[in-house]
Amino acid sequence: MSQEVVLAVDIGGTKLAAGLVDVEGHVHRHAEVPTPKSEPELNAALTGLIDTIVDGVSPRAVGVGCAGPVDVARGTVSPVNIPGWRDFSLVDLVAGAVPRVSVTLVGDAIAYALGEHWLGAGRGSRSMLGIVVSTGVGGGLVLDGAAYPGPSGNAGHIGHTVVDPAGPPCVCGATGCVEAYASGTSMVRWAREQGWAGADARELAASAVSGDPLAVAAFDRGTEALARGIVATATLCDVDRVVIGGGVAAAGPVLLDPLRVHLGRAATLGFVRRVTVVPSTLGRHGGLLGAARTALLAPRAAAPVHL
Repeated sequence: MSQEVVLAVDIGGTKLAAGLVDVEGHVHRHAEVPTPKSEPELNAALTGLIDTIVDGVSPRAVGVGCAGPVDVARGTVSPVNIPGWRDFSLVDLVAGAVPRVSVTLVGDAIAYALGEHWLGAGRGSRSMLGIVVSTGVGGGLVLDGAAYPGPSGNAGHIGHTVVDPAGPPCVCGATGCVEAYASGTSMVRWAREQGWAGADARELAASAVSGDPLAVAAFDRGTEALARGIVATATLCDVDRVVIGGGVAAAGPVLLDPLRVHLGRAATLGFVRRVTVVPSTLGRHGGLLGAARTALLAPRAAAPVHL
């Protein structure tokens, strides 16, 4: 491969993805595998995936986006939706697979937000919130044109913002989090408790499209909580755009239409009401491109790149 590339890795609860990305954001050798459950299987799957992608190529740097919480300073991760890793030294594992190349860790939702801001639906926005609605609900901030991970690397974690202290328990240990209402897992669980007979979020979305009242109610309930989280974030951080992606967000209007209705009801301040909500345009590559962007902009990356 003649052009200079970085290795980008995107780690989530359902899939591990990797690819080589050039300075213009073109993805080469992209591959994905399902996310295993146990630590040994996770480690083997990730290193095997990396070996396949970098075969015969020397990337200039590596960017790794991973579900959080992450500890950027230590290079460790404890993803809520990947129980096989707790305080796991992810940077060390990746560095061992790609020796003598700098590795930069970033939260997966922050990577997603950065990717969308770079090449997707967030282009031109000064401050934005990127949200991934999937098995969980993740979020990342771009403020004043730059990704804002915060001191620990976990800023923008909207999924674990409490919107109802009397609400259902969340996997993080709190109650009433956005994720406890709005993730695909949570919406399916609630719908099944009410008598819906489907199996997963994709079926739930299809049921909602066909007008099934329980499926419609599940999306309405989930998007109301998501709207409250967005309003809180916009009030604190003054974002002007929200980009929604992830597997559940692929349902399109079934999610976005009620979300916009609830935002209209929940936003009372003028500067919050100006927030626009748009769907992702990068799809499954959003997090990968954000991880690549993180690597390209990292101080330790080899030669300066002007993007």
